[in-house]
This record gives sequence, C-alpha cells and structure tokens, in this order.
Amino acid sequence: MTNSYTPHTENDIREMLAVVGVKEIEALFDHIPPELRAKSFNLDEALSEFEMLKKLNQLSSNPGAQTVQFMGGGFYDHFIPATVDALVSRGDFYTAYTPYQPEASQGTLQALYEYQSCVSNLFGMDVSNASLYDGGTALAEAVLMAFRAVKNRNTVVIDASVNPLYRSIVSSYLAPLGYKIVEIEPKDYMLDREKLKKALDRDVCSVVLQNPNFFGAADDFTDIAELVHSAGALLVLSVYPLSLGMLKSPGEMNADIAAGEGQSLGQPLSFGGPYLGIITAKEQYIRTMPGRIVGRTADKDNRDAFVLTLQPREQHIRREKATSNICSNQGLCALRTLVYLSLMGKSGIKEVCSTIYAKTQYAKEQLSTLKSVIVSPYASFNEFTIELPADASELWNKAVEKGVSIGIPLGGFYPGKTKTLLVSITEKRSKAEIDLLVKTIREAL
Repeated sequence: MTNSYTPHTENDIREMLAVVGVKEIEALFDHIPPELRAKSFNLDEALSEFEMLKKLNQLSSNPGAQTVQFMGGGFYDHFIPATVDALVSRGDFYTAYTPYQPEASQGTLQALYEYQSCVSNLFGMDVSNASLYDGGTALAEAVLMAFRAVKNRNTVVIDASVNPLYRSIVSSYLAPLGYKIVEIEPKDYMLDREKLKKALDRDVCSVVLQNPNFFGAADDFTDIAELVHSAGALLVLSVYPLSLGMLKSPGEMNADIAAGEGQSLGQPLSFGGPYLGIITAKEQYIRTMPGRIVGRTADKDNRDAFVLTLQPREQHIRREKATSNICSNQGLCALRTLVYLSLMGKSGIKEVCSTIYAKTQYAKEQLSTLKSVIVSPYASFNEFTIELPADASELWNKAVEKGVSIGIPLGGFYPGKTKTLLVSITEKRSKAEIDLLVKTIREAL
C-alpha cells in the first residue's frame, strides 16, 4: 500500500475554504439532507501513522499471505514516514539530473550539501561525500582510500565478522590491484583482539571492522584505533547508520574512515536496491575520497552558492587519475536520507533506537526461555544469533510456511554455523509478533 501525505496546514485549509465561499469544512456537506448524514462514526482510538497503515494493509489484503519479517543481515524492515515519499517524488527533485552546471542546479546541490552535513554529524566525522552506490561498495572504496593515503603498504586486515557480502566486494575490488587481504577469525562472535595485534606489521595499510558486526555484536573500538595508529595504519569502520542514535560513533572511536549502508535511513527494501552508500572521513583524507563533494561558497552578490568543490571522477579532468569511476551519486537515495534525518531529528532517531533496543532485549529474553535454544550473550542493538538443536535452514523452511521469516540461517555464509540463526528486530516488530516468533520456533523444533 502506497503511503500518501497531505501537507495542508490549518492556514491552508482556511484559505481554501475562503476561495469556495464557506467558513468550515462541515458546510461542504450542506447539500446532503440531514436524514442521510451519518449521526456518528464508530471509530477506534487514534492510531500512529505506522499503526494506521498496518491496519489498512491488513484490511485490504489477505492477512494470511503476509510474512512477519525477522531477517536482516545489513538490510532492515524500518518504518518510513509518508512525508519522505511525498517530498522526494516532487518533479523538481525526481527529474533532476546530475548537477554538471551548478548555476542551474542550486536546489540539487544544496540538498546534497545538506545531506553531507547531516551524515557527517551522525557519523561524528569531518567530511562526507555526496553518496555512493551501497554499503558494500562504500566499504571497498574506503579501503582504496586508505591505500591512497598510506603509501608503500600492501595489506588490509579485515575482521571476518564484517558482513560476508561486503568482504566479497572488497576482495573483488582489490584482486586486480595486487593488494593482500588478511582475515581475522572472530572469537565468540566478536573481534579477536589478540589475533589482530599479531597481524599488525609494517605492510598493513588499514584495519577494517564493523559495528555492530554481522552477528549483531556491538563493540567499542577506541582501543583498537590507538593500536592501529601506533602501527602506522588507518582504522576503517563499517557501521549501521541508524544505530548511531545509541552507539558510539566512528568519530568518537577515532576512526579514520567510516562507511555504511544508508538503507536504514529512509530507503525501502527493494530486492537489492537502489540503496545508498555512505562514506565519511577525517578532513585530512578528503582528497582521497571517491565520487564528489559539494561545497558552499558565495557568489558576486555575496549570496550563498553551492558548487561541486571536488569532483575527482573520470568524466571530469581527472581521467586516468580519477579516484573512482562511479558515475552516479544516487542523488534521490541521498535526498531520501536527508528528508528522513530532517524529519526525525536527534530526538526522533534516539527514540527509534531506544524502541529497537528494548524490543531486541525482549526478544532475547523470550527466546532464552526455550530450553534447546542458546541466545548469544554479547551486547547487541538490533540483531543477535541463536544456536539451535537442528539445521537452521530446515527450521526456517518450516517457519516460513506458517508466515514467519524467523531470521537468516548462517550456514551459507559460515560453513561451520549450520545450526546458527541471525535474528533481526526493528521498531516495526510488535510484542505480539515477537511472541509469534518464539512460538513458531518452539513448534518447529
């Protein structure tokens, strides 16, 4: 069901009524005989936007055909306010092309500038570019940034609890360039700090970590940043942007470069995209960033003007010296994120995070009541693993037949974890749905 948004204020309504010559909305129905008018409406208590849309969806479709979603692994079923679609679908945004002519593209450039500002604040970093394709390619570009910034080193150390899809993309990017990748196997689903210390040598250019990691474990890498910097390398973090309303930001951990998947910030789940790649960094690495960066200046009349400050792409004068051949900046996706962050604000993001965290803890507590299920003990924000007494894929098949997608079986990503399930919770999951998850797993075992 498509969300719709009516932006009329009280003043707008008064002006429209004045144009048609009536003083109140009720007067529009004067032509209906009193005996035919409804005397009252049997309405429930007011609902939130999300609750109303959910109820309407249930009324307009077959409830038995709807699957309750507990899958995540980097892409999440978050609520998107109707205002996001309403604003982004405006023709002046929707039809705008890439801003090669700044004098004719001030609106697009300002939107991207504001996007960069919001993302930099959220990540606690100095600079952001005007977006990339998705979280995986953003992380690969971050690794390439590190190689450009730290000369004469050819190795990147990656924690194996970084999203497997992201690690595969990084490997594909680096394969033809002759760089070496060293993977650190996790310990109890978290970074093995001792193994990392042993892996750091003079050939290491950067260390790549994820927070929360693919298993949902949340960590503080401030100590790792100090360790990495003492070895002359850079710390590259991949983060879940929405979680930064609660967790320590990359900037607070002293990361050098931070990337992420912006899907959680106003992008709908859509069979793999289009999504939004976010990349941020300390200011000293700005000239190694791919894509483009929008800046603000002043024109001859001292008015604000927005320009492409840095545009190191092959279409421009850089040619073979380009830092990336990315040919789209995912402008509409970046705009969606800007609108979402502007609507939610600091308090709104914190409230969503608190809701997600509380529901995640409730889910862990309830699943812990199942005698044959072991719930991960580590700190988690929205995701966690559970160990099952049976094959997770077989259990998933049984559960989905009952309309519950209970999580992601990890055997396909980690061969030794065929009985491990990754469960994801978002603000959209109700207490009743979480209870249904527990019941479905209990009955399937």
